[in-house]
Amino acid sequence: MRDRPGAVLFVCRQNAVRSPMAAALARHYFPKEIYVRSAGILPGEKDPFAAAAMQEVGLDISGHRPTSVDDLEDMNFDLVVTLAPEAHHHILELTRTDALEVEYWPISDPTAATGSRAQILDAYRAVRRDLERRILARLGPPSVAAPSVP
Repeated sequence: MRDRPGAVLFVCRQNAVRSPMAAALARHYFPKEIYVRSAGILPGEKDPFAAAAMQEVGLDISGHRPTSVDDLEDMNFDLVVTLAPEAHHHILELTRTDALEVEYWPISDPTAATGSRAQILDAYRAVRRDLERRILARLGPPSVAAPSVP
């Protein structure tokens, strides 16, 4: 494991699903160790399936308001994790002269899921589990005991 960053920004396309889910998980596991934010590269709207998938594990993102990277006051992050190809390209261009680490985590977009409500929610749950696995693998075990999300 690399050194744990002090400030992490998660970026996806519209800051409605993947990045707010990742930010909520990172805050859950590292509430005092890491400053966490999320943003998108385009304006987005709240996603009720993302909120439902996170509520299942006791994390409330229902009050999340999608934010654009353009709305951030600064880019003083140690690590920027991009969760969509277009977000990765945008962030690389935006931060090309900054001394910060950028990582791309290819996380599927659950908004493309079709079928019943249960099938769509399963796609969001899979994203939640993938994000949790990647966050813990990259940022290491939490310094304080935090309950694992199912």
